[in-house]
Amino acid sequence: SLAGIENLPCELQRNFQLMRELDQRTEDKKAEIDSLAAAYIESVKNMLPEERVEHLRKIQSAYSKCKEYSDDKVQLAMQTYEMVDKHIRRLDADLARFEADLKDKLEGSDFESPGSRSLKKGRSQKDKRSSRGRGRRTCEEDTPKKKKLKGGSEFADTILSVHPSDVLDMPVDPNEPTYCLCHQVSYGEMIGCDNPDCPIEWFHFACVDLTTKPKGKWFCPRCVQERKKKK
Repeated sequence: SLAGIENLPCELQRNFQLMRELDQRTEDKKAEIDSLAAAYIESVKNMLPEERVEHLRKIQSAYSKCKEYSDDKVQLAMQTYEMVDKHIRRLDADLARFEADLKDKLEGSDFESPGSRSLKKGRSQKDKRSSRGRGRRTCEEDTPKKKKLKGGSEFADTILSVHPSDVLDMPVDPNEPTYCLCHQVSYGEMIGCDNPDCPIEWFHFACVDLTTKPKGKWFCPRCVQERKKKK
């Protein structure tokens, strides 16, 4: 993965250069079309039918070539996007494997206290209240999987805070806790429901149609429905 990423800037530069060249060819062809159209309008009255057809064919051919350049540019842009996305997915998979390996090692070391509980049931209400009110969740702080181990090890805290940013097409540890309405693992920005009895607790922004942290208390769709029923 690292070797591929090292070559990524060169590949991106090459693709961007090709797209710029296609842009220039398109602009040149558009100028040619304008010139052909102006010449046709100016001389059409004096042209024979065969000459008109030939001139129109030239204009049509120029338009076809222009579309061809544009299609090539779109395809190149899609290939560039897929190339970057492929590297991102590889990194996410490597991060997930790295995290799983470290988690396995920690479970058998002194960093993990025998009495440690899982995040979903073991997180205190005080921790939950303190984690809310922060607008965005990042890998460095306030993520669902991060918890203070009884051993108090900063090293263990740092390791458990490493997360992939995407879960699509990645090997997922079956023991890794899941969240949200989509029942996926923690990734990206998440928000906690302010209902202390919420069975899910944490939700991905995209799954609940959020782009930023709303002001005040926030309740998940399920808890909102429950509150309406009680009223």
